[in-house]
Amino acid sequence: MPQLLPDTGPQRVLAASNFIYTLGSGLYLTAGVLYFTQAVDLPAGQVGLGLGIAGFFSLALGIAVGHLADRYGARGVYATTLIVQALATAGFMLADSFWPFVLAVCAAAGAKAAGIAARSPLIRHYGGDRPQEFRAYLRAVTNVGISLGALGAGWVVQVGSLTAYHLMVISNAIAFVVSAALLVFLPPVTSVPTTGGPRWIALRDRPYLLLTTLDGIMAIQFKVLTVAIPLWIVGATAAPHWLISGTMLTGTVIVVAFQVRASRNVDSPAAGGSAYRRAGAAFLIACALISLSAGVPAWAAATLLITAVVIHTVGELWHSAAGFEVSFALAPRHATGQYLGVFGLGAGLAEALGPGLLIALCITWGRPGWYVVGVMFALTGLAAPLSVRWAQNHQNARQAHFEAAEKASAA
Repeated sequence: MPQLLPDTGPQRVLAASNFIYTLGSGLYLTAGVLYFTQAVDLPAGQVGLGLGIAGFFSLALGIAVGHLADRYGARGVYATTLIVQALATAGFMLADSFWPFVLAVCAAAGAKAAGIAARSPLIRHYGGDRPQEFRAYLRAVTNVGISLGALGAGWVVQVGSLTAYHLMVISNAIAFVVSAALLVFLPPVTSVPTTGGPRWIALRDRPYLLLTTLDGIMAIQFKVLTVAIPLWIVGATAAPHWLISGTMLTGTVIVVAFQVRASRNVDSPAAGGSAYRRAGAAFLIACALISLSAGVPAWAAATLLITAVVIHTVGELWHSAAGFEVSFALAPRHATGQYLGVFGLGAGLAEALGPGLLIALCITWGRPGWYVVGVMFALTGLAAPLSVRWAQNHQNARQAHFEAAEKASAA
């Protein structure tokens, strides 16, 4: 298990804020779609379309707000995104038709993406010598919070009344407000002066953009456990339906117990590239095992699926650790928010496009689709080390250019 509490006061504040935030997120992730289809009575197709629109809307906000956090102080900008997300979530109660629903979820999704980028300079500043390891700790905390929030959402779904769903929405919004309020106890971070050059340097960093793309392709793996496996269990296997919860719990426990430990061994960009490669191989093996669970007795299907989830989650540990490492290590300190906003584009595209891709390949096509997805992950992992080396060479050349410019100005 990871260390219960971080070493420093600012890290504890960030961890506490993150925990409260993910309690609210756990409520929404588990029962948010059901709120709109059951309580608001919107057609499922409209809900899916609205969530897709919100996903694309949020993509560019991370870069812009990350830049604001770099320039004007990350604490205030991050707290503002949490308040906006709280107000947008409360607005769900007014979303009684399609377009008000789209407006509310776009505001909530945009604030969420912006908050991830705005928080990045805080993690880098207060994360100690290894902010990547502190980011891994926060991911473990996230899984604990989401799991507890999901328990509350289970009660909401079981009751199924409009009052219960409204209570869920209000609790979610309150969690975001409390998360923002806790940041008052966090010392402000002074912005790092720029070192010259164009303002939007992250969008001109082609090696970093390539890594963003590769990480985004691999980030589709997060939807395997939450979208593809539940549909596969119900529609293609003889496994009991309660195994859907069992697979989710298995993955969550592994992440909580081992994410920090996995990240300790990924301590350089080169190690991050190797971790991407291992993750791709693990995802390929897991996809193959999942495909074999169709057409076999229930006990065999359950055994194959649990084994696949364990292997998949090990790959998830490596993938997350690699992303933490390369996204921070290859970003200049004065533009951390902007760079992490760009890196978030990959995960945002995976969020928007991943479910549809997995449903088309793995559920509609069936067993062959699982092999295609597995090969996609494996090839992405193989490409990552080469991309990391290109990014490192680019970073070294940029640093040499800045040092030469500083010497020339000093002379």
